Amino acid sequence: MHLSTAPACRPEDRPPTRLPAFARSEPLTLGVELELQIVDLLRFDLHPAVDALLAQVGPWPGPGEVKLEITRSMVEVSTGVCTDAGQVLAELQALRDALVQAADRLGIGLCGGGTHPFQQWPQRQITDTPRHRQVAALYGYLAQQFTVFGQHVHVGVRDGDEALVLLQRLSLYVPHLIALAASSPWVQSVDTGFASSRLNAVQAFPMSGRAPLLSSWSAFEDHFHRLARTGIVSSMKDLYWDIRPKPEFGTVEVRVMDTPLTVERAAALAGFVQCLARWCLSEGARPVGEDDLLAYTTNRFQAARFGLDGTLADAASDGPVRLRDSLSALWPRLRPHAQDLHAEDALEEVAGVLQHGNDADHLRRRQVARETLPAVVVLQRALWRGSPRVADPCKPSVAPRSPIG
Repeated sequence: MHLSTAPACRPEDRPPTRLPAFARSEPLTLGVELELQIVDLLRFDLHPAVDALLAQVGPWPGPGEVKLEITRSMVEVSTGVCTDAGQVLAELQALRDALVQAADRLGIGLCGGGTHPFQQWPQRQITDTPRHRQVAALYGYLAQQFTVFGQHVHVGVRDGDEALVLLQRLSLYVPHLIALAASSPWVQSVDTGFASSRLNAVQAFPMSGRAPLLSSWSAFEDHFHRLARTGIVSSMKDLYWDIRPKPEFGTVEVRVMDTPLTVERAAALAGFVQCLARWCLSEGARPVGEDDLLAYTTNRFQAARFGLDGTLADAASDGPVRLRDSLSALWPRLRPHAQDLHAEDALEEVAGVLQHGNDADHLRRRQVARETLPAVVVLQRALWRGSPRVADPCKPSVAPRSPIG
């Protein structure tokens, strides 16, 4: 599809969609979506083979789903409704194994990671679906540049009012989630200096960034309908917020994390989000006001740019707070919730990120160790397949004490 010949399609040209009623959902249940890279096995560049891959997989018996994404070098997998991180892991492993087997039969590869290290965005082909054609017609080249790969985590809530409470309180921890999951240091063969360069592509879209601070679901409905009446949006899919309510699922959707290199890390991050959500909804979590979110964009940038080495502006402190220190301070609060949610292993896995670095750090260390970028993709493919993690040349021989304690 050539974007220059695509018909004009603006939000105001489309009939507004009614906001769906907020569905009933079991509180704190989980659903995970992962966007994956499809690569050829000659140059390890992105390869537009999603149609052949889906045909090879065939109808997925579930739970979960395998489906198209914005460009033909991407595929998305999603779990069903899960009670805990262990179930998320089991379902992701089943999806991973089925896709890897199908990819092997086709002679192609699959990878995690938030960006492909050296793909060229003008070569990307838009997926031939009405929604994706619509996005390409509206956003032009941004649709091709949107060939980036993220992990989305859905958390079940009781109703729309609770969804907004959780959304607002989780917003304080967006930098923490970005830093823990960051896995996108390169764009088009260039080391961007960012831990998560993927977020720069997302930020280019209107209606991205922070959701507005609204006090009730009825206030959110009014806000959505004003956006729809003015032609800014026609459905919830037009809201690219970092965290958004998903009324048809009865969930809050966290959207700031890069796709990890392994299903184990993806499941652990989902468990971390579940623990964080339970704590945010507890009596110990305080309400959130506009002053609390004053530094939202700055703190988000710090996490995307510097990862775990970023700093946070905190209105309650005299000066900036190290992101690592803020993360470490969370563990005593989350530990009791992890025990109740059977998420101790997930919390331990995420604690290891503080010890040894995130996936962006790991990939950079491989490249610094004189690996070429195609060799980095080979590593990404091996990790996604479930191969033992290749020795990290810069990992400390004696690990620092875990914040789990």
